[in-house]
Amino acid sequence: MRSVIFFDIDGTLITEDARQLIPESTRRAIAAARKNGCITFINTGRTEFNVSKKVREIGFDGLICGCGTYIECGGEVMLHNELTQEHCLMIAELNRKCGVTPVYEASDGYFFDDDAPRNADLDDFLLTFVEEHIPTDGRVTDSDFIFDKFVIWENPDSDMELFRREVSRYYDIIDRGNGFYENVPLGFSKATAIEKVLRELDIPPENAYAIGDSTNDLPMLRAVPNSIAMGGAEVLYPYVSYITTPIEEDGIYNALKHFGLI
Repeated sequence: MRSVIFFDIDGTLITEDARQLIPESTRRAIAAARKNGCITFINTGRTEFNVSKKVREIGFDGLICGCGTYIECGGEVMLHNELTQEHCLMIAELNRKCGVTPVYEASDGYFFDDDAPRNADLDDFLLTFVEEHIPTDGRVTDSDFIFDKFVIWENPDSDMELFRREVSRYYDIIDRGNGFYENVPLGFSKATAIEKVLRELDIPPENAYAIGDSTNDLPMLRAVPNSIAMGGAEVLYPYVSYITTPIEEDGIYNALKHFGLI
């Protein structure tokens, strides 16, 4: 019976610092798992276009992006939750009323709102994108403005009561800490995507493995019986079945070895 392994990106496959390092042991481990017949999936909050070539070149059979709003397997799109432009414009107007700073994430790019407050967090975000050659010219006023999910930063004068009351009608609001919130359409998550993949590929849950490092990985980790926390991700330790070593101490390799996948 085949096994399937789901990997988060940031802090799991690749370091979160400026180096964006992928350990060589991670590459070897994933290649060995695939050679042994395992199916490998990225499972990330990033939307599809923002999964870098460097990460893809590790070698994966499928992608889960945008917190479960997009699933690709073997180069074919299995699912893409497509919102209407009317809905997206309504959310943009609501965010303006709430005084939050948004970034709208589509499968093929980002959109920004010049009529929303700008803050230092957004400036840092944009600087990172420029350094990584990610386009930053998409705007809410563009004719093709449609997003899969969005994030916001809270500002000192933001009306978060209004934001939570209205946005929660349509989105799961994930508090990432420090006034930063990730907003995913209701009914979609890293966990719902895993459930769909297991059904489509006819793989039993006991043959599913998930590896992550942060609280937004909890739905993914809770969706499988074989859940793995990267070393150093103490906040996840109470919720997983195995704790591996840190990313730069052969964390992925040691996890796959522990479960007999390589």
